[in-house]
Amino acid sequence: MRPPEMHTEDQGCVCECVEECRPDGHRHLHTRLRLCSVCSYWFLLMAWLIYTSLELVIAMACCLGNVLVVWAVCLRRTFRQTTFCFVASLAVADFLVGAVAVPLAVLVDGWVEIPFQACLAVSCVVLVLTQASVLSLLAIAVDRYLRVSIPLRYKEIATEQRSWIAVVLCWLISCLLGFTPLFGWHNGDSQSSLLQNSSHINCTFLAVISLPYMVYFNYLGCILLPLAAMTLLYALVFYSLRKRLRREDQTKLRAFLIKEKRLARSLALVLLLFAACWMPLHLMNCVLLSTGPQGVPQTAFYAGILLSHANSAVNPVVYALRIAKIREAYLEIWRRYVLCWRGQGDFSSSSWRSQPGEPNTGHQMTFPSNTGT
Repeated sequence: MRPPEMHTEDQGCVCECVEECRPDGHRHLHTRLRLCSVCSYWFLLMAWLIYTSLELVIAMACCLGNVLVVWAVCLRRTFRQTTFCFVASLAVADFLVGAVAVPLAVLVDGWVEIPFQACLAVSCVVLVLTQASVLSLLAIAVDRYLRVSIPLRYKEIATEQRSWIAVVLCWLISCLLGFTPLFGWHNGDSQSSLLQNSSHINCTFLAVISLPYMVYFNYLGCILLPLAAMTLLYALVFYSLRKRLRREDQTKLRAFLIKEKRLARSLALVLLLFAACWMPLHLMNCVLLSTGPQGVPQTAFYAGILLSHANSAVNPVVYALRIAKIREAYLEIWRRYVLCWRGQGDFSSSSWRSQPGEPNTGHQMTFPSNTGT
């Protein structure tokens, strides 16, 4: 949404009489007030200011919250397990949404006139980050399924090295899928007929990205199918955990299964929020493809964009509220790097990693070896 341009002509409000024919055959006259250009200008300006302000707030929340998640995973050795490697990958994607995708989304909304290929490349970056989030969520779901279905072989299969290899593969596949429009599936032909002698276009996302690509390839193939697979995996995880909890009598193993169930619920909530935030925008793309631009109000479309971006700011909050390990790591970062910086406490005795042969101190936070809450 770009700021509206003010036109000086026809600034007065005009009333006109319109004759309409009712369904019963009778005609009637009514007066229709044509919105004057001054009123329209200020309305659009306020809408643009609200939209841009919300995007800035979302971008800052994405950056701050997800930096905190990555920070916690990097500093704590106990977080360097398969699940939290994928959580860190998701946090990096969410951080880049705030640092890169949101500014680009505001930029590629009619602000600038740039070459078609440059606008296409900028728009594809947004698709890459979305796909990286989806594949990170899929990797988390697969990891949870392996953790429950083959618990005895899990540590042998899901090593830290393999998990980081999987993260790299997720990002490589995301780049391949997200940059697909660069290889020809775009609106270049329709734009070339409008450009005439100029090679520059008024850069907007849907001016360069093909709606059939967004609906058939991106939504149905790259979003909906992985979401269906993740839903099935979490259903199997919860079914297996529930079945084992019913027949398990050992207190220690039962406590472990309860922790696994809580963590699975938290990560499934992250998946549910992703679907809830992104589905409206993709469904509106489906409507646009079938009915044209008049099928979706502009206000609803921009609300869908805001909701999709807000999803990246929500995940760190979910981690803090639902996963005790991450919540405690947040608090430890606050105590060590904020309060200590202000001179309100000395946490030098509390180390992030236990040194060999050193006992736990009163300040040190300890975690169990398994990935529970």
